[in-house]
Amino acid sequence: MTPGEKATVLAEALPYIRHFWGKVVVVKYGGNAIGDDESLAGFAQDVALMRSVGMLTVVVHGGGPQIGDLMARLGKVPEFREGLRVTDADTLDIARMVLVGKVNRDIVSAINVHGPLAVGLSGEDAGLITASARSPELGFVGDVESVNVSIVERLLAEELIPVIATIGSDAEGQAYNINADTAAGAIAEALTAEKLVYLTNIEGLRKDVSDPGSLLSSVSVSDLDALVADGSIVAGMIPKVASCVHAVRGGVGHAHILDGRTPHALLLEVFTHHGVGTMVSP
Repeated sequence: MTPGEKATVLAEALPYIRHFWGKVVVVKYGGNAIGDDESLAGFAQDVALMRSVGMLTVVVHGGGPQIGDLMARLGKVPEFREGLRVTDADTLDIARMVLVGKVNRDIVSAINVHGPLAVGLSGEDAGLITASARSPELGFVGDVESVNVSIVERLLAEELIPVIATIGSDAEGQAYNINADTAAGAIAEALTAEKLVYLTNIEGLRKDVSDPGSLLSSVSVSDLDALVADGSIVAGMIPKVASCVHAVRGGVGHAHILDGRTPHALLLEVFTHHGVGTMVSP
């Protein structure tokens, strides 16, 4: 890239930097998007840069593939119902070890290469996520009952980046594994975030799931309702779409679904005119 091209990129980013200064952006970093050390390092660099230009960035992460890997190593066969992992007491212990003890630590360490910026949390910390059981058949799979973002707001006020693992607990202290898409939406809504960004392993939403040319660069929540109703949104995208719709209707400015495997997808979506994924608007 020539010096002139670099200057053009910076000039294009400037109005977005001004607009998002001091605004909260919640980024859900999915287990399928985490990938290798190089992709994690690229994500961490993007998040650190966003914080450096004044954005109040919160990272919420999952870790489904990583949980599955450890279960396999321990000889435990996973069981799924309606796309959710049946979570008995042993599986819950595995999920907590992976999400809080491994994935969270990896993300925090990668961001902190760029300075003392990131602090790891789980939904159990300071009553951040209060949960309840989804159903007896699913065991310790939880739904978000409420979100207390006071600890997140205190960290943001200290110019830190909260990195949140989606384990919540009920009033008695029982832990639950919570769908990270749902948790990210609930946290974004509680913070009245300017943006909610889902980094996943697809390039965005398609009007026709089998046609790459039908990628939707922008869509309204009412349009999404119609796409869910006619079956265009399927399988693992349903929780993301439902979370996007709920969060935007609950006061979040915009929601985005991006391919986290694309280098610097986060920066391209936030700081350029055209973006790289699907933006969901009110």
